[in-house]
Amino acid sequence: MNAAADPERDSDDARAVVGAGAVSAAGHARATRTSAHDGPVGGPGLRSGPAGGTSTATLEDLFTGSASTDHIGSAPPPKNKRRRRIGGWIALGVVLLLLGGIAGGAWYVWNTYEDSIREVMGWEEPKDYEDGLANGETFVTIASGDTGSPISQSLYDAGVTKMPDAFYDYLIESGQNPNFQPGVYRLQKQMTSEAALASLMDPANKMELTAQIPEGFTVDGTLERLAEGTGIPLEEFTAAAADPAAFGVPANSLEGWLFPATYTFDPSVTAQSAIQTLVDRAKQSLDAAGVPEADRQEILTIASIIQREARYEQDMQRVSRVIQNRLDPSNQETFGLLQMDSTAQYGIGEDDGTVSSSEEALTDDNPWNTYVHPGLPVGPISNPGDVAIDAAMHPADGDWLYFVTVNLDTGETVFTSNLADHNRAVNQWQQWCSQQNPDSGC
Repeated sequence: MNAAADPERDSDDARAVVGAGAVSAAGHARATRTSAHDGPVGGPGLRSGPAGGTSTATLEDLFTGSASTDHIGSAPPPKNKRRRRIGGWIALGVVLLLLGGIAGGAWYVWNTYEDSIREVMGWEEPKDYEDGLANGETFVTIASGDTGSPISQSLYDAGVTKMPDAFYDYLIESGQNPNFQPGVYRLQKQMTSEAALASLMDPANKMELTAQIPEGFTVDGTLERLAEGTGIPLEEFTAAAADPAAFGVPANSLEGWLFPATYTFDPSVTAQSAIQTLVDRAKQSLDAAGVPEADRQEILTIASIIQREARYEQDMQRVSRVIQNRLDPSNQETFGLLQMDSTAQYGIGEDDGTVSSSEEALTDDNPWNTYVHPGLPVGPISNPGDVAIDAAMHPADGDWLYFVTVNLDTGETVFTSNLADHNRAVNQWQQWCSQQNPDSGC
């Protein structure tokens, strides 16, 4: 029979359908709420499909037991492994950055405060090399005026000492203040500071043999300087200088012929070769000034007086003119007497550093005393330089017969042509000495 023709059955079927629809709707609603809280539809708890996949459960599955809702509230699904690895690398990177920052900071602190840290912790590195390490050969130059600090750096630069301040610290700690002589010194590498100092103080290690001869020095003073600069005994220089002819000097003394300058000699220098170097330099100066060979001794004698009398180079030509005016035979003022204190002092060996002459020096009858004997002294009284030699050949123009330095500090010198003006200048000098500067070499 056709089902649609049975009204009663149709009514029962309708109720069943309506009921089923209501249950299905309610079940779907619950399933939707469950999936909203516990994962996507088809997640764990719903019926699994083949190969680990998922399929949508129906109410029939729930009622028949094919699917269950027991999973609701259970542990969450396992996390994605790839995401776990990325997180691990990020964490490791953060740790490495932190460690790198700490290491960088520690390195900066160490480089900046290493000495202080070593001192506090007792980790200080020895500043000196140990005994017995010295080896090889090196050279260290000491310039004029160098003190412990720059010499300490020079020793380090040459490989002699271990640290730049090792030598200087040694001098301070040992309370020493040596008088360092300029020159080039032969030392070894990797020496102790104590050994380096001993080497610098040993003349045998000085490679450059230097001697500085000031203008106006006498033979005796010059030979002393040569002995000091070369390390050759003074007796050898004195013996060599006793024979001027051996150096081509036409005189009984080398006075005036030992040219003043700073000399550097080879280590093979001898007393004879050193003296010859100074004599040759004097001849060079005489030739440059146009001095005839026959007039050399006379010009050196005049120049030696100029060198001792003039306070400044600009006065040397005027002093030269005074000498020439006094030597003029027509001079009726001084009658050929030079009356130079420097010659009187030299003749008696009076050299106390003052400009005034004693009564004994002014009256002693020796061949250098120009207060007693007219004309030039018998020979030079000092070793003149280039300017004095040139001034002896080229005096200034003037009628001066007198001069006196009225201020020994400034070198102010008054030149006059008559005795009255000269006496007034002498009085000015005496007042300067007695009233203002009694200890200034008067």
